[in-house]
Amino acid sequence: MLLRSVLLVAHALQLSGALDLPFGSCAFEEGTCGFDSVLAFRPWILNEEGHYVYVDTSFAKQGEKAVLLSSELQAEEWCCLRLVYQITASSGSLSGPSQLNLYVRYEDESFDRLLWSAKEPSDSWLIASLDLQNSSKTFKILIEGVLGQGSTTSIALFEIKMTTGYCIECDFEENHLCGFVNRWNPNVNWFVGGGTVQNSHSVLPQDHTFKSELGHYMYVDSVYVKHFQEVAQLISPMTTVPMSGCLFFYYQLQQGNDNVFSLYTRDGTGLYEEIWKVDNPGNAAWNLVEVEFSAPYPMEVIFEVAFNGPKGGYVALDDISFSPVHCQNQTELPFSAMEASCNFEEDFCNFYQDKDGPGWTRVKVKPNMYRTGDHTTGLGYYLLANTKLTSQPGYIGRLYGPSLPGNLQYCLRFHYAIYGFLKMSDTLAVYIFEENHVVQEKIWSVLESPRGVWMQAEITFKKPMPTKVVFMSLCKSFWDCGLVALDDITVQLGSCWSPESLPPPPGQCTFDQDECAFTQEKRNRSSWHRRRGETPTSYTGPKGDHTTGVGYYMYIEASHMVYGQKARLLSRPLRGVPGKHCLTFFYHMYGAGTGLLSVYLKKEEHSEESLLWRRRGEQSISWLQAPIEYSCPHPHQIIFEATRGVSIRSDIAIDDVKFQAGPCSEMEDTAQQSSGYSEDLNEIDY
Repeated sequence: MLLRSVLLVAHALQLSGALDLPFGSCAFEEGTCGFDSVLAFRPWILNEEGHYVYVDTSFAKQGEKAVLLSSELQAEEWCCLRLVYQITASSGSLSGPSQLNLYVRYEDESFDRLLWSAKEPSDSWLIASLDLQNSSKTFKILIEGVLGQGSTTSIALFEIKMTTGYCIECDFEENHLCGFVNRWNPNVNWFVGGGTVQNSHSVLPQDHTFKSELGHYMYVDSVYVKHFQEVAQLISPMTTVPMSGCLFFYYQLQQGNDNVFSLYTRDGTGLYEEIWKVDNPGNAAWNLVEVEFSAPYPMEVIFEVAFNGPKGGYVALDDISFSPVHCQNQTELPFSAMEASCNFEEDFCNFYQDKDGPGWTRVKVKPNMYRTGDHTTGLGYYLLANTKLTSQPGYIGRLYGPSLPGNLQYCLRFHYAIYGFLKMSDTLAVYIFEENHVVQEKIWSVLESPRGVWMQAEITFKKPMPTKVVFMSLCKSFWDCGLVALDDITVQLGSCWSPESLPPPPGQCTFDQDECAFTQEKRNRSSWHRRRGETPTSYTGPKGDHTTGVGYYMYIEASHMVYGQKARLLSRPLRGVPGKHCLTFFYHMYGAGTGLLSVYLKKEEHSEESLLWRRRGEQSISWLQAPIEYSCPHPHQIIFEATRGVSIRSDIAIDDVKFQAGPCSEMEDTAQQSSGYSEDLNEIDY
């Protein structure tokens, strides 16, 4: 069922030396090289003539999976994992496409991490390139094919290759060119030079790698240019892991010709930035270039040649490499976004205020039924600007963040809550302060927001000069003042929204998209429900979710249940691994008749359940964080059980569930801080 081009592709890969592959790789010539089909799913079929494995609708149905699992691997040095694949679809079938997913399975984690996913069908093979950071952990690669709609859909794998080095590196000796591609231009493109075939009218050089006519390189030649101002672009694979250091490459061009050779970066939103350009042609031999390269978020490298006249000549490129050590004469330390983030649990971090006048105060509220605690845990510290204390209208409290280097894209996220104020507009605003030009620009302000609810704001910005983020609270008139709370400020490099972003790890769930992999034993009015905003019954339940304030959470509606009735939410089966694990989640137990919230562990093929954690009765009007540390080397499930209390004011909610390998961070004991009765059963082995 695969396209006829499959065998031609496989033959080309074989000729390019695909049989001589390193450990953790496979060209599927005579077998699967230690990659085995997982018996619980459909098998991957090895083609009778070799060259590829596939799954198609001749033996599998829509929605069925085929899973391929590698042997145990280790990447003590930085590695690049490349996947040569093809997804085909039935003609006219656009909905329900097939999907190919690649996961990494670490030895100490009970879930698999999604690294890459594709579902676009193609007429020929494609290449995915994934950087794997060096680590002492052993791991396995898991490749999952899920068939879509149509009677002739299929998924094929031609080659899996794991090599030491970075995915943006290439000597152009392999048939697939390390995943580099042309931006197609009908008039001028990059071509492979060298080898036994000379397909250029120009006298091109020997390659740099082998210094031989048989070696390969990339070149672009003005012979094929039909119009002036034609541009040829050679585009690298998108980086998948943050990296910073020195990018090296060799180039050669005909001196004095009408062309401009430049190097750009391009992020997932399509934003270009020039990082190098030829200022003099150099000599006739291969010229080495060293350019500082930083990719804190997914980014492509683009080699561009623009022809501006009739004597464009040629440009040749070879041996692209990367080092995490910065280039010569480069002493600037890489910026850490953590320096600009703060949850205010210990102090103000790197934030500071104006010396004059009242400003932001670091406060802590003991959980109670009337005042909301902080956003981080429900029990910690946050910042509060109390404009009621000012004796004059127009009061402004300024909070300055640390200096951020220019020419980088940032994602600023923070949580805020507003109390009082008749008119909410501009009660909190965020400005960008450009240090060199002493200019302030407003990039965000409050318009309308539910009062007393922690809301999340996120802002993407990029400035050419070093900047500081400034938070301002404003009281416009003496008669209209209130409280502004601020917590959990985070700064990340890159856009807040990226088309390249993957879904969160399967160990995390915010319930904003769906119920993740959680299931219920039964679904009716007395089950767990996914909801946003307030619950229907007054004086019980949250006003909004914990994640953003406007997202979803899971809860029980007590008015649909009777006293003592239970609702159970089950995690997907978790793989048993040695060592400690940390389960954290946020819970909301507000209401005079609140019942019980319990967390159980259930081993596979065992009927009994072990109690890990429990809270009884009304706890707080705030979302509170619960850390549970446990060990279980056997396959198991985690169960959240809510029990309805004595009255309808007994809504119980949970949000932001997260499973992590290793012990929990040190936290305050919520059992001593919370009101009501509680049972702490942390650090238990099962």
